[in-house]
Amino acid sequence: MGHVIVVGNEKGGAGKSTLSVHIAVACAISGLKVAALDLDRRQRTFERYFENRARWSATHETELPTPDFFYLSKATAERRVDAEAEETEATRTLIAAMRDSHDIVLVDAPGADTPASRAAHACADTLVSPLNDSFIDFDLLAEIDPVTGEVGKPSVYAEMVWEARKQKAASRGKPIDWVLMRNRLSPLDAKNKRRVGDALSALAQRIGFRVAPGLSERVIYREMFTAGLTLLDLTDEGAAATFTLSHVAARQELRDLILALKLPPLGEAGQLGF
Repeated sequence: MGHVIVVGNEKGGAGKSTLSVHIAVACAISGLKVAALDLDRRQRTFERYFENRARWSATHETELPTPDFFYLSKATAERRVDAEAEETEATRTLIAAMRDSHDIVLVDAPGADTPASRAAHACADTLVSPLNDSFIDFDLLAEIDPVTGEVGKPSVYAEMVWEARKQKAASRGKPIDWVLMRNRLSPLDAKNKRRVGDALSALAQRIGFRVAPGLSERVIYREMFTAGLTLLDLTDEGAAATFTLSHVAARQELRDLILALKLPPLGEAGQLGF
C-alpha cells in the first residue's frame, strides 16, 4: 500500500502548493513512484505548476522527475447533501486506487472546508500543515488569550483534524502522523518568533502534532513557478537559474524537512536522492 501525504490547512497563502510540489519532486528523485492530486479545483496551483514543468521539459527536450497526476470527477447529484456524499466517496475511492499503484500519494488540499478535503484528511498517513510564523495563522489551530498570551481551546481546523483522526482509526486502525511545518521563518531571533514557537510547543502536547524544520522566506520559490522548476532541479544541466549559496542552504532546509517527515517508503535511514 502506498503512503498517503496530505498537505493541508484551511488558510490560503500558507505555501501548501509550493510545499506539495517540492515533496512530490523530492520523492520522485529518490526513486519512488509518486501520484498527485490537486483538490483545489478553482486555483489549481499545484496542478498548474506541473503543467509549466511539462512545457519547460518539452521546450528544453529534457525529462524532469514528475508525479502521475490524477483528477477527481465533479459530483453530478442535484441535491447538496447527495452531492457532498458523492464527492466524499469519490475522493476515498480515488485515493485508494492511487495508493494501490504508487509508493507515495501526495494530496494538495484546498484552503477551505470541503467534503473532498475532509475525506482526504481521513485517508492521510502523514498530514503536513505549513504555518506562516505568525499568530494570525496560529489562530487556525487554537485561540490565544489577548491578555495573558496563553493558548486556549483548539480552533476549527484542529477540530476537523481530530474528526479525521477518529475516522482513520475506525477504518484502518493506523494513526495519522500530523506534522506542522513553520513556514517562511525569519533568520532573526525575533520576540514574535520565540512566542510562536513557545505557543506551538504548548499546543503540540495537547492536540498531538509534532513540529518539523520549516522553510525560510526565499524569492526563488516564486521565481521558479512559471518554469515549473524546483530547488532540486537547479543543478541539472540546462537549468533556468544560476545555482547560488542561498540555494544550497534552501536545499538543505528541504532535505531536513523530508527527513523529518519519516516517510516509510524512504526507509528508516531516509534514502534521499538529493
